[in-house]
Amino acid sequence: MKYRTVAVTTAAALAATALLSGCGTDEGGDEPAASGPASLTYWAWAPGLDKVADIWNKGPGKEAGITVTVKKQASGDDLVTKIITAAKAHKAPDLVQAEYQALPTLVSNDVLADISKEAGDAEGEFADGIWQQATLGSDALYALPQDSGPLMFYYRQDLFEQYGLKVPTTWDEFAGTARALKRKAPDKDLTTFSSNDSGLFAGLAQQAGAQWWTTGGDTWKVAIDDPATQKVADFWGGLVKEGAIDNQPMYTPAWNKALNTGKQVAWVSAVWAPGTLTTAAPDTKGKWAMAPLPQWTAGENVTGSWGGSSTAVTNDSEHKGAAAAFAKWLNTDPAALAALVKESGIYPAATAAQTGGALAKAPDYFSNQPAFYTEAAKIAQGTAPAAWGPNVNVAYSAFKDGFAAAAKNRSDFGAALTAMQDATVADLEKQGFGVSE
Repeated sequence: MKYRTVAVTTAAALAATALLSGCGTDEGGDEPAASGPASLTYWAWAPGLDKVADIWNKGPGKEAGITVTVKKQASGDDLVTKIITAAKAHKAPDLVQAEYQALPTLVSNDVLADISKEAGDAEGEFADGIWQQATLGSDALYALPQDSGPLMFYYRQDLFEQYGLKVPTTWDEFAGTARALKRKAPDKDLTTFSSNDSGLFAGLAQQAGAQWWTTGGDTWKVAIDDPATQKVADFWGGLVKEGAIDNQPMYTPAWNKALNTGKQVAWVSAVWAPGTLTTAAPDTKGKWAMAPLPQWTAGENVTGSWGGSSTAVTNDSEHKGAAAAFAKWLNTDPAALAALVKESGIYPAATAAQTGGALAKAPDYFSNQPAFYTEAAKIAQGTAPAAWGPNVNVAYSAFKDGFAAAAKNRSDFGAALTAMQDATVADLEKQGFGVSE
């Protein structure tokens, strides 16, 4: 097994490496403090962010002379492409909502500013694993964490009781539970492995200790096929191969029906799952419960994450200090966080906002579990750090291609994982990065 390191060979990439090592770029004539007057533009996709910005504009923003205008954008790769294009023309907005896995891509394209001097003191507001995603493991700070998606285990309480199943606390127990259910109810599945959801697989690998992309000096190290991820791939591939779980993708009408009828009795998902279950399985409201993700080692509290985004300041902003002040307020101020929960429906990355206030009451779908968010907050504290690189989209695409075929054919997942690694490295080479063993 080879872990290859990607060395920078192009001028643009050299600049990116300086950013990733925490050197940052010269902020030029930016104002020395977060003072106005300043009119800032914020590209984002989360609903209701304009209403949250209005709280700033009428309160602290008005006092400081800083106004923020939210401009709704598409999410995912569409926004990443748009913001990079705008930055190349030096027309990027002051602020952008960026998914954690997009940060290295934006940094390597010289889009984001280092705001560690302006907002680095907010570190204590977030779990270590979440903060690391915003720093890329460096001394720089490229964004303020906004929301997070810690992984959890959801299960049908009534069906677990009916079939005498115990909630698994380890992955070995999870496999045993899947097999036990098949013996008792051959027409049912504990869950499914979905080749459509690379983000879930990435989160499961993170929990196992995977670090898919890491940097050292002027090099990238790609280890998607590392032992931790191989362990995860072999585990799920083994269950699919023996028929202990289903092999159908999620987020399809068939999957919705399986959840709603009880054909599928559990789901490994993130803290935002109640919203999905509300629409996918409306007839089972009040029958589900949430528990910590099964562990590789009994007694631990480690989870991965699926989803989550941040608020970043761009290098094109002429008011970086003001923009950083808004980003910090948005993601740490109690009033702002309460509004984010209410208006945008997010699960805040700031630990202080994960219980009480707007999250004092369990989701309506989980009214049978009043301590839902209290338990979720405990789980979130164990979020393992994620290590993203500049071509996550390529890795995710390779996952969907390779794992889709493997899941459908119930064949070995190891070959698909190796192909995912090779495709990721090949793309980095194509972009102008050299590869060394």
